Amino acid sequence: MIRVLTTITISEERRDCTMAKYFGASFGFGIGGLLFLAALAAFMMVLPLMLPPLPPPPLVFMFFPVGIMAALMFLAFSPADVVGNTVSQTV
Repeated sequence: MIRVLTTITISEERRDCTMAKYFGASFGFGIGGLLFLAALAAFMMVLPLMLPPLPPPPLVFMFFPVGIMAALMFLAFSPADVVGNTVSQTV
């Protein structure tokens, strides 16, 4: 059982090395993902030209992104009051 698992991991490492050799780096997704992203980008460029213009959203909806940004900044800059949190430095 252990011998089979090591064989699978070695073959995966060889596959990753050959892809990195041909493409320069290992991408996180395959050709299908690249085609999907290219089609999505094309639709985002073409559909606004074909659809009728929409009225602007109400002013209340414009404050949602600002509120989310304010909440994230508050969380990022708020101090972490954790008692007993020790950090050991290793070399």
